[in-house]
Amino acid sequence: MSRPVIVVVGAGPGVSGSVARRFADEGYDVALLGADQQVLDDLVPDLEARGATVGHTVADVTDEQAARDAVRRFGEHTGHIDVLHFNPSAYREKDPLTLSVPELLEDVALGVGALLTVAQAARPHMSAGGRISVTGSMAADEPWEGAASLGVQKAGVRNLVHSLDKALRGDGIRAVSVTVRGTLSREGAFTPDRVADALWDAVTTDESQWRTEVPYPG
Repeated sequence: MSRPVIVVVGAGPGVSGSVARRFADEGYDVALLGADQQVLDDLVPDLEARGATVGHTVADVTDEQAARDAVRRFGEHTGHIDVLHFNPSAYREKDPLTLSVPELLEDVALGVGALLTVAQAARPHMSAGGRISVTGSMAADEPWEGAASLGVQKAGVRNLVHSLDKALRGDGIRAVSVTVRGTLSREGAFTPDRVADALWDAVTTDESQWRTEVPYPG
């Protein structure tokens, strides 16, 4: 049997890179979709050294056609997508009195809308047991007014995860958002590797215990 496959959307050096490494260590092949070729080039040899076969594509995930095509190519090449992990969000340091509507919509297109795009593209290649995971944030519940669009994105993407789970669970596919209740750091509970561990635990939760939102720390 072929190895399971994770597609990491928004692949970068932080949590998404740690997620790719954690799943590679667990025997997954990895497909990376990101915005920066150099970042992807840096990730690939590390993942290959862990035994993974790695595919990678640079695309703007707010370009709906480009994102759909990239995920479709991954699915067609591997024959299946077992986990789709979504990481992107936009950080724009503007409060709600200076944030414009076009700026808000631009950020939401990345942090929420792109999940819709890649989930729809991945669905034909997913079957029972498939999982969708999202890096969530406490900004959904406790937004900082200095970056007002981030809280909107994180609340919106969590809501979309709930809807995706309801739409897919009849086919045995589940979705989960892991709400990171702290600031990423180089040490302690909020290192990217620790968050990746939490995402692994959430994705591999038995369906009888499934929750569509998991706080971290629990």
